[in-house]
Amino acid sequence: MATECTAYLDAKGNLHSNLEKATLEDLAGVLGRVGDEGGMTAGVARMIFDKRREIERVFAEHDVLVANKRAHTGEAGDVTQPNLHVIHKLSD
Repeated sequence: MATECTAYLDAKGNLHSNLEKATLEDLAGVLGRVGDEGGMTAGVARMIFDKRREIERVFAEHDVLVANKRAHTGEAGDVTQPNLHVIHKLSD
């Protein structure tokens, strides 16, 4: 008897048994080759996936600093206050 199953396609159209595997494959595709033989790509993709919250926090803090820099200079030029810091905690 036929049964129904759920599978996930990555950006290249490859079928995966779970969403995490499809996401990791897409991440690896975005990263491209890492290392001489490209063998490190899957490991780097896994690390990014596992540390997603921390990575997103770092980028969010970066974006706040860039916005503050633009607010103080009127554009993306040099900051007039070199010791600019994030003064509030970003929510997780």
